[in-house]
Amino acid sequence: MDILPVLSALRRHRLVMWLLILEVALTCSIVSNAVFLITSHIERTRMPSGIAEHELALVEMADISVRPNGKERPQTELAALQQIPGVKQVALANGAPFASGSNTDVRVEPHQRRRSLNTGLFFGKNLLPALGTRLIAGRRFLPEEFTDLSQALAALANDEAREFPHVTIVTQAVAQRLWPGQPAVGKMVYVGKDIPLQVVGVIESLTRPAGGLFQGAEYSMVLPINADTSYDANKSNGLLYLLRCAPQDRTRVLKAAVATLKQLDPNRVLVRARTFDQVRDAYFQNDRALAGTLVGVCLALLIVTALGIVGLASFWVAQRRKLIGVRRALGATRGDILRYFQTENFLIVTAGIVLGTALAFALNLELMRFNAMARLPWVYLPIGAVALWCLGQIAILGPALRAANVPPVVATRSV
Repeated sequence: MDILPVLSALRRHRLVMWLLILEVALTCSIVSNAVFLITSHIERTRMPSGIAEHELALVEMADISVRPNGKERPQTELAALQQIPGVKQVALANGAPFASGSNTDVRVEPHQRRRSLNTGLFFGKNLLPALGTRLIAGRRFLPEEFTDLSQALAALANDEAREFPHVTIVTQAVAQRLWPGQPAVGKMVYVGKDIPLQVVGVIESLTRPAGGLFQGAEYSMVLPINADTSYDANKSNGLLYLLRCAPQDRTRVLKAAVATLKQLDPNRVLVRARTFDQVRDAYFQNDRALAGTLVGVCLALLIVTALGIVGLASFWVAQRRKLIGVRRALGATRGDILRYFQTENFLIVTAGIVLGTALAFALNLELMRFNAMARLPWVYLPIGAVALWCLGQIAILGPALRAANVPPVVATRSV
């Protein structure tokens, strides 16, 4: 079809045309970025943790007051928890993926002014077997390499490297980032005030605690430190017990673990008792809620845009009813009239998409500045364009069919 008559007709309705183009452009820009955000947050909820997620139960306890036997008591409790039927492994740790924990800066050279990487920091005796991580290079910690937490913290505060652990295990992501293309086992990293640690093992994956996920979720390191509650006499400290069992036993094991810990010391508070699946669900709750909200926003914008197209097309059909009748009287078929309005809509939507593409990148740059959003991949733009083209053609179909059904006799009627 010759588009010149279509363009000529649009020039006579410039204001309405530009309003519709702007509506399509805004929809294109917002929907493209919103779909990108929805996809990003959905992918984020599928983030692997590197541990045996469906086999883990977590019990977090807190003391009402500081206990004088804070160093010896955890060993007694670990032994008692290990006796619960169905428990395969148990550990006392400072944190877990997607839960509370610590983060630290590491450097690859002594006296290095800027950090090389910020990593999640995990420690606890029997932690890696309890988590179910997979060792891909090197070895696990030896019993004689473990240090008590109170001793390690004092050494870190006083820069006493001799009292601090001398070895560490890192994730494969840390190894590839710090020493790309080289074996990590045997390499040195430095924490605190240049306290050296030798890498003795590399595990496949271990997602860092919740507080540092935006700095590289896959960057984690493990230290041979025994967790205890005697390191701070001014406050009571929580204990995070990790219990590994068969998936179907987790609810029963959780109840038994809480009862066992309460029996050993009634003067404590149960902070949380959850399966790791519940930990993951709780952490990603906001991501799912945001994705759902953005889906609603996209649907609302698309509906409003479709209604705008339908309303405008219906208005133009009513205005051009006599002109359509003249064209029918001169030999135009129903198909010709239908294609005319479809072509007109396609041109308007295309102009809106071109303008919306520029607005989409501009909006993405602002989101990158203020919300740490990644750059919008170009693939989302053709997806948005095709969606808007299809939406436009569907929305125009009703008014276009009404226009195609205008009889030629309308041309002979007085205005």
